Amino acid sequence: MNILFMGTPDFSVPILRRLLEEGYTVTAVVTQPDRPKGRKKELTPPPVKAEAEAWKLPVLQPEKLKNEASLNEVLAEKPDLIITAAFGQILPKKLLEAPSIAAVNVHASLLPEYRGGAPIHQAVIDGREKTGVTIMDMVSKLDAGDIIRQQEVTIEWEDTVGDVHDKLSIVGADLLIETLPAVIDGTAERTPQNEKEATFASNIQRGQERIDWKQSGRSIYNQIRGMNPWPVAYTEKDGKSIKLWRAEWIDASVSAEGGTITAIADDYIDVAAGDGTAVRLWEIQPAGKKRMKTAEFLRGSHGWSKGENFNE
Repeated sequence: MNILFMGTPDFSVPILRRLLEEGYTVTAVVTQPDRPKGRKKELTPPPVKAEAEAWKLPVLQPEKLKNEASLNEVLAEKPDLIITAAFGQILPKKLLEAPSIAAVNVHASLLPEYRGGAPIHQAVIDGREKTGVTIMDMVSKLDAGDIIRQQEVTIEWEDTVGDVHDKLSIVGADLLIETLPAVIDGTAERTPQNEKEATFASNIQRGQERIDWKQSGRSIYNQIRGMNPWPVAYTEKDGKSIKLWRAEWIDASVSAEGGTITAIADDYIDVAAGDGTAVRLWEIQPAGKKRMKTAEFLRGSHGWSKGENFNE
C-alpha cells in the first residue's frame, strides 16, 4: 500500500513521523516550496521537507496543484491512500479521486467548527475552553468532508496558540494511527457535517495582530495568547511598534480610557481595557529590541509613565 503524505508546517511533522515509525509505507511527501524567512530572507525549507529528507523520502514541492504539470507529477505516485495535514492548498478533484482507498485529512478543530487555515489561532482568540482534532474525508469544498473520528483537547486558561498547537499535533498523530486500520479495511464509519453549524477560521491577517484597547480585557488577553508565538500581537507607542508576548487579564475596576497605562511596577505594566478591567504586560518586545521580560525593559531608560496612552 502506497501512502502519499501532504503537509507543510510544524503541525504536520509528528504526524508524518508517527506514520513512518508505525511502519506505514510513505512513497513520497508533497509540501510547499521553500520560502524566504527571517530578516535576511534566506530560502528555508518547510519543516515537513526537513523531516522527509531525514527519512530519505522523495519530496515534491509544487507551487500550485492547479498547474497541470505539477498535478501530473503528484498523480504519477499512484497513491492508494492520501493523508494531508495542514498542506496549505485545496486539492484538485482529480487528485482526490486518485487513491484506491481514500483521501483523508487531519484537521486541528472539532469540525464543522473552524474550517480553514487558522483553526488553532481562532479557538484561542475566541477564548474557547476546548478544541480538538478531526480525521475526515477530503472533498473539493474546504474542510467539508465527512467526519471519521474526533478527539477533544482542553485549552487551559494560560495556553498560548503554541501550546495548543503542540497538543493538537500529538493528538492528531495518535488519532490518525488509531483510525487508519478501519479506513484501510473499509470499516470506518462516516458522519456528514452539519453545514448549519459550520464556522470559519481564515488565515490571520496583519490587521488582526494590532491590539484595539477599546475591546474587553478578556478579549485582549485572548488575542495576545492567541498570537504567541506567531504572528505576535502588537500595540504602538510614540509611533513605534511594541510586540506583546505574555500578559494577564486583571479583572478589577479601572477608571481610565482603554489603552491608558494605569500602573508601572518593578516587573509589570498595567494597561486599561475598554471594559474597565486591565491587562498586565509581563513580556514585551520594543521596536528594534529582543523579546524581554517587562522587568528588564523597566530597568532600562524607557521614558514611559502612568497616564500615558498607547496608540496616541
